[in-house]
Amino acid sequence: MFAFRIVPEIIFGCGVADRIGTEVKKIGAKKVLIVSDAGIGNAGLISKVEKFLHQEGISNETFTDVPPEPWVDVADEAGSLARECDLVLGLGGGSVMDIAKAAAVLAKNEGKASDYQGMNKVHAPGLPKIMMPTTAGTGSEVTFTSVLSNRPVGKGGINSPYLFPEMALLDPLLTLSMPPAITAATGMDALTHAIEAYTSQQANPMTDIFALKAIELISKNLPIAFNDGGNLTARENMLMGSLLGGIAIANAGVGATHALAYPLGGFYRVPHGISNALLLPYIMEFNYKSAEKKFAQIGKVMGGNSDNLSQENAALMAITAVRKLLHNVQIPAKIKKIGVEIKKYSLEEMAAAAMGVSRPLENNPRKLTSEDAIKIYKQAY
Repeated sequence: MFAFRIVPEIIFGCGVADRIGTEVKKIGAKKVLIVSDAGIGNAGLISKVEKFLHQEGISNETFTDVPPEPWVDVADEAGSLARECDLVLGLGGGSVMDIAKAAAVLAKNEGKASDYQGMNKVHAPGLPKIMMPTTAGTGSEVTFTSVLSNRPVGKGGINSPYLFPEMALLDPLLTLSMPPAITAATGMDALTHAIEAYTSQQANPMTDIFALKAIELISKNLPIAFNDGGNLTARENMLMGSLLGGIAIANAGVGATHALAYPLGGFYRVPHGISNALLLPYIMEFNYKSAEKKFAQIGKVMGGNSDNLSQENAALMAITAVRKLLHNVQIPAKIKKIGVEIKKYSLEEMAAAAMGVSRPLENNPRKLTSEDAIKIYKQAY
């Protein structure tokens, strides 16, 4: 038995961003809160969206104070503004969309964002939500999660069906301005989602379809998008891969890579995509014997030739392919090479924090202990 949920409406294609005013009008909203960030504003995308809204007689407020790895109080600020509106539009990357989804539920639920971190703690539906991703990475436009950091350290998700957007509007043209480093980090984030969903304990035949296609699209197109950001075909395939990976994790969940990545973001502010990318091959080495058949399939769709190989050696191809991809998009293989110095005593604290991220660890194909987490951090450092 399994259940499968998906965002009610997904609109995908070059130029669909121009439809935002029409789609908001269909929902019946009169005033929209646009959640974005300064970079998106500087790129002219906010003013473009405002133009299409105003053409339909729709007014808006704008919230652009969204940093990478946002704190819970950022969601609280956006939620206060959302109470004056009747729809929330997330225009940006994963952090922006996470804040937008949180703001939408806070507009209709009392309290603060931190009150709702965990599973199914949101009491009532929030405002309608439309997500317009400008990166091909998190898949947040089709998930029921908003990941937020708590001071002084740590990260936690608001997880509730009420966070599912009513619509995801995906326009590959919005991703053309991503610089190579962001393309690499977000692309590896999307690949991590797909690999972890495919090997999750909660995987099912439907999530496998989405996850495996995502792995294929991302592995083939990420190096192209990284080296030639104007290649629209690669950008379109990357956005589709991210979308499919997002649908997969919304139903199958993620695994130990995410559990160990959260403390890197919470303790040291390492961007989530980089944290996942750095840890992914080490977690795959830890996991592969518990899911050899699936790892062998991952290696195959990533371009490996498994002819005349044992299943174990075919599975190892997947890890080799991920390491090669990291090299090709210039993401270091070690944490210290990105300029983060981890103090030895922090390893135990980070491991303890990772062990508190229970749902991804339960999804992981192999049971992982605190001692395992410390060992993996040491390997990755």
